Amino acid sequence: MDQKLKSKLEVYAIYIIIAIVSIIIFYPLIWTVGMSLNQGSSLYSSSIIPENFSLEHYKWLFSDGSDYLIWYKNSLIVSSFVAAGSVILTSLIAYAFSRYQFVGRKNGLYVFLLLQMFPVMMAMVALYIFLNMIGLLDTLSGLILIYLGGQIPFNAWLVKGYFDTIPRELDQAARIDGAGHLRVFWSIMLPLAKPILAVVALFNFMMPMFDFLLPSIVLTSESNYTLAVGLFNFINDQFSNNFTRFAAGSILVAIPIAGIYLFLQRYLISGLTAGGSKG
Repeated sequence: MDQKLKSKLEVYAIYIIIAIVSIIIFYPLIWTVGMSLNQGSSLYSSSIIPENFSLEHYKWLFSDGSDYLIWYKNSLIVSSFVAAGSVILTSLIAYAFSRYQFVGRKNGLYVFLLLQMFPVMMAMVALYIFLNMIGLLDTLSGLILIYLGGQIPFNAWLVKGYFDTIPRELDQAARIDGAGHLRVFWSIMLPLAKPILAVVALFNFMMPMFDFLLPSIVLTSESNYTLAVGLFNFINDQFSNNFTRFAAGSILVAIPIAGIYLFLQRYLISGLTAGGSKG
């Protein structure tokens, strides 16, 4: 087989793989969009291309009889606080591990790495008891607290790797000019670390918007539900299987995620590639 034919076959194989992956990704999305535009509430009577397009489900979500806007507000509150808090906490922790030498530094990094190996489900009972003890069960504050603490190991390891790529000579030059630790962190490290901090902000904004398991355990009042828990109620009752409303609500979840992604897009690629280069 000559080299030219071999190259063509490789290109065809790549296109075939891309086509298969695209079908796997986009087919469920197209079905969800089509279902949200179908009339009625049944899953089985819906079609991927609706015979009669209807926006009745989207209108119902914003009507007075729906709690969808309350759930949307709760999700945005949790996601925004988790994203901002994670950036602040992670950057401070990562800066300490990257720039300072202290007792337990190496073991602390190993603990962060070890904690990432255990699934969150292992701690669900302990987290429930902990929130009940401090009076934060069934509150958005308790949910935010759990998210912030649970993401520290992964985020700190990721950002610490990026901080390690920033030359220490910049710190030394700033200290010669009289800058203190906080000044170096604020004026030098944070501006140079915008790409990785954008990655942390995006990941920690997305997770509460999509997560179902933790909010379903922590939150019991319907007025405190996040979107994932609230939308699940549309389809978990055998007498109210509103799959079309569920599809419409799911589509609208993507709006803030897409907005944040577009806003941070210029930082994401460099942040993801550089964050794991050192550890």
